[in-house]
Amino acid sequence: MTTAPNTVLLVEDNEDNRIIYATALRFAGYEVIEAITGTEGVHFARTRRPDLILMDISVPELDGWEATAIIKADPETKHIPVVAVTAHALPGDEARSRAAGCDGYLAKPIAPGKLLVEVDRWFGRTTSSYTPARSQDSSTNPPR
Repeated sequence: MTTAPNTVLLVEDNEDNRIIYATALRFAGYEVIEAITGTEGVHFARTRRPDLILMDISVPELDGWEATAIIKADPETKHIPVVAVTAHALPGDEARSRAAGCDGYLAKPIAPGKLLVEVDRWFGRTTSSYTPARSQDSSTNPPR
């Protein structure tokens, strides 16, 4: 018996971030739904019912706080965990994210490995790290 991979909705308007995060998530075995706007994020939350939502706060149309509040107010989607993934890292921004309904908070910049460790935590997967092992210090091994 095979089980379907967990589905992550990634709401991110920055193309570079979206490509990096979606690629890392797929590499780790997750199904990824990509949305560029808060409106798309709400739509996909309602129609695709992901297992987890990674919500950028500064997205067009509806910002991430508004989109999260809508998702959490809907009885059909309120159970879906939402993790704010945002450059809003000033004092009070995490509290504002949680007040909007976010269940978790990650401040950008976020290394893909750190993002995967957080996503794995939500699904109860244990990972030691997605950070590649460091080779010897380049100062002691100059290039040949």
